[in-house]
Amino acid sequence: MILGDLGAEVIKVERPGAGDDTRAWGPPFINNESAYFLSVNRNKKSVAVDLKHGRGAQLILELAAVCDVLVENYLPGKLHEMGLGYEHLQAANPQLVYCSISGFGQTGPESKSPGYDSIASAVSGMMHITGPEGGEPVRPGVAMTDLATGLFAHGAIMAALLQRQKTGRGVHIDCNLLSSQGSGRPSTAAAAAAAAAAAAAAPTPW
Repeated sequence: MILGDLGAEVIKVERPGAGDDTRAWGPPFINNESAYFLSVNRNKKSVAVDLKHGRGAQLILELAAVCDVLVENYLPGKLHEMGLGYEHLQAANPQLVYCSISGFGQTGPESKSPGYDSIASAVSGMMHITGPEGGEPVRPGVAMTDLATGLFAHGAIMAALLQRQKTGRGVHIDCNLLSSQGSGRPSTAAAAAAAAAAAAAAPTPW
């Protein structure tokens, strides 16, 4: 969305039929479309493609060959299974900036776990520092983790495009909800790390 605001031509790929789930999020609706969907998809064109169909995957390959940036938020490995992983698209377009957004990153023990704003807020400790002192953890009223991750992804994409001007090569960006949430709270993240280190160093009482 921000890239579109800055003048990029953005093509959103949706599934055939109902399209993006958020098209139905409401009320309120404007001309039978969700006001939420319209607000976060401004400046975008849309195309419906069945990625599970061979011809659909081929269409994405052809599109990636002439695009500067691809942004995806599938579970790590899913697009690779469809022949649309970074390696596949990089072969078609060596200058492509391929940005993967996930819950917990492309590698690691939780990489295959689905990621949602509320999960990352809970795991990162964001809910713990939200709400009344001594009360239960509280989910923020706005999807702060999703918003922060989008901003980090936008900055990384802009940096990758600048790097491409110097090297002529694209890059694979790994952006995830948990890291974004931690990066957005450096003081509390540092305090948690220090507390964990102190607990590990403390002698056991028995």
